[in-house]
Amino acid sequence: MTSRQRNTGIIAFLAAFIIFILPFVFTFFMAVKSRQEAALFLFTWPSEWHFWSNLVEVVQARNYMLLLAYFNSTIITVGAVALLVIFGAMVGYVLQRRPSGWNKLIYAGVLMGLMVPPAVVPTIWVLQGLGLFKTIHGMILIQVAYGLAFSVLLYRSFIATIPRDLDEAAIIDGAKPWAIFFKVILPLLKPVTVTLILVQSIAIFNDFTNPLYYLPGRENVTVQLTLFNFQSQFQSQFNLLFMNILLVTIPPLIVFVIFNRQIVAGMTAGAVKG
Repeated sequence: MTSRQRNTGIIAFLAAFIIFILPFVFTFFMAVKSRQEAALFLFTWPSEWHFWSNLVEVVQARNYMLLLAYFNSTIITVGAVALLVIFGAMVGYVLQRRPSGWNKLIYAGVLMGLMVPPAVVPTIWVLQGLGLFKTIHGMILIQVAYGLAFSVLLYRSFIATIPRDLDEAAIIDGAKPWAIFFKVILPLLKPVTVTLILVQSIAIFNDFTNPLYYLPGRENVTVQLTLFNFQSQFQSQFNLLFMNILLVTIPPLIVFVIFNRQIVAGMTAGAVKG
């Protein structure tokens, strides 16, 4: 390793430490401080550790709202990701394997889904017309609509690396189109499916704006919206607020750290094979 490469590595490590590690350390220190000490908003070592008391108070706040929020966020995440995997794989397979005059139009629509920002007021109007506003299943469909374009493009790129000979061999054996997709193609999509599940799960679980707009009501609270429990116009309990942030951040962080290699492998699998 040359000195230039070593210096570049050191700079990259320091940048990553400042951007990612220091904020997490600051959050942890704030979460274990007393209310008076946290109000000073200083990056200092806690004079007294209040980890357990702050943790219990956050969990018990507003009649255990955080537990309800975890349940709602889990239901939304699991439901939306399952639909994204099925529909994304199906549409990506059709776009790649079934050329027709409609494919270019559909592909343009998929690209528009990535580029055009969502409009909140018309979306609320549509949800109200369908009776899905303020409902968990309506929120699941919103997450599917917003994430489907990315899922389709990811699957379409990966399916392009799978030889068509497999489809033709299955057709010769008498397999129907549904059987070809579910029994031949879908099992081969495991790398990109794992990547999609991890990426979309973290994004949906951490989503703040969409539940804020489309899922009002205490019974529909999600984990990110519980941050409002400790902020008001006249006072803020920063120690409990940062403890809440810590509890909300740790599960996605653990998932990302454990499965980081699978995420990178799935995102680059199509390019490497191509």
